[in-house]
Parts: sequence; structure tokens; C-alpha cells
Amino acid sequence: MILNVSGRTDIVGFYMKWFIKRYQEGFIDVRNPFYPKQVSRIFFEDVDAILFCTKNPVPLLQYTNVLKKPFLVHVTITPYQKEIEPYVPSKRKTIDAIKKLASKIGKENIVIRYDPIFLSAHYSIQYHIKAFQKLCHLLNGATNRIIISFLDNYKNVEKNQTILQTFPFEKEDLKKLGLSFSQIARENGMTIQTCFEKEDLVEYGFIKGECLSKTLAFQLTGKVHYKKWKARGCNCVEMVDIGVYNTCPHRCKYCYANYREEEIVKNIVKHDENSSLL
Repeated sequence: MILNVSGRTDIVGFYMKWFIKRYQEGFIDVRNPFYPKQVSRIFFEDVDAILFCTKNPVPLLQYTNVLKKPFLVHVTITPYQKEIEPYVPSKRKTIDAIKKLASKIGKENIVIRYDPIFLSAHYSIQYHIKAFQKLCHLLNGATNRIIISFLDNYKNVEKNQTILQTFPFEKEDLKKLGLSFSQIARENGMTIQTCFEKEDLVEYGFIKGECLSKTLAFQLTGKVHYKKWKARGCNCVEMVDIGVYNTCPHRCKYCYANYREEEIVKNIVKHDENSSLL
């Protein structure tokens, strides 16, 4: 089993102490988001590896020696400002943390996610290219791999359209972004790819790949039995998510996981560091 920690909320950023307590106690309870009365217990002895997904890797730094399971870290860092990402830590703080993390666990175990990408009057193609160039320059030597994705039309995106003010990509936009990003990544010693995107940009120099392929899972765990993740429809191996929707205080305006922002504070109040449930 591979744990996804988490696609439903930023456990590393906000609930890392809770996670470490669960890890040390040997088990964790997870509620089914579609059937809340259904609770599953996961024993860490059955976990082969962990994929941490976060916008704030700082809390993870002090626990790298505690974790005895193989793990990867996906850090999402985008060029958006506070009207889009109200409570995400500063880019500089995140970049500094990524560099420290790379020195602890190796750059090959860190993946940067530049996603989601959207266009607006302010966040133009040229804006993204300039921001991406600066990001890759600052992270040169701290990662080998970058994954990008494009904005999907989630409920939160529709609700926040007056703030986001997005407009669609034209073919020329994709070409310009694809050629520029692939060149910038290459110049900084990084591969670049999409995962489960209609536009994979392979024709512009991107590689074809998954977030967590069978090959990578084997390299991490030495096991080959992992199934394709049918719930996602992509070619990633199957993972088990332990997060809870509507619990992330970052409050990003494009987020799929916070589809009822009014519930975030109510849910955070219910968090108990000593509970087996998040």
C-alpha cells in the first residue's frame, strides 16, 4: 500500500504533528468522504511508501529522521499572489525549505508541482514564463523533476471566477508555454511533464509520464504488484488518501479540495491531535 498524504488537504502544512503521532502509534483511521459513517483503519506495517503532497514543506523538515518508510515529497509552488492564494507561505520560505529538504533526503525524492496553470489579464503566458524561469533557477540542484497541470473547472473555480477571471488557452499559448518551459527545465537539469492532461505538451519537449509510475513505485519499495489507480483514471499506481476535504486553511481560490469554504473553520475546530481520525 502507498499512502497519499494528501490530495484532500495539506496534512504536512497543517496537521503534521497529528500524522507523526499516528505513525508512531502504528495506525490511522480514515473516513470515507462519500459515506462518512464508513471508517477504515490503516496499519503502517502494511504501508510500503508514502507520497507527501504539500504547499508548505517546513513542518516536514524536523521529522525526516523519524520516518522509516520510503517517501517522496511533492511540493506545489505557483506564481500567484494573495488574491488567489490568501494563506500560502511566501515563495522564498517554501524554496528555502525545499533546498533544506533536498539536503536531507536527496533531490531525487523531491518533485516540484507548478500547478494549476491558468491565464488571466494579470497572469499571462509571459508572466508564467518569467516566474517559471526564476523558480527553476532558484531550485537548480534541489530537484530533478517538475510536473505541471492546467486549471480544471471545479465548483470552487466557478464560484471564484470573479476573482480568478480566467480565459482559455489558445493553441499558440500552449506552444509558447511548452517550448519555453521545456527549455528552462532542461537548462536547470530538470525533466518536465504533465500527468493525465489532455494537452501533454510532448511535442514541445515534455516527457510522457505519471506522478507515481509503476517503475518509480518499484524503485521506492522493491515491489511490482501495484495496480493502476482506477479512481483517478490516470496511469499512476493506486494510492490510499488519508485526508479530509474542506479542511485546508490555505484557501486557494482554484482548489478542488475546499469546495465548501464555509465549512473549513468548523472542521478545523474539530481537529484533535490525539485522535486516530483527522
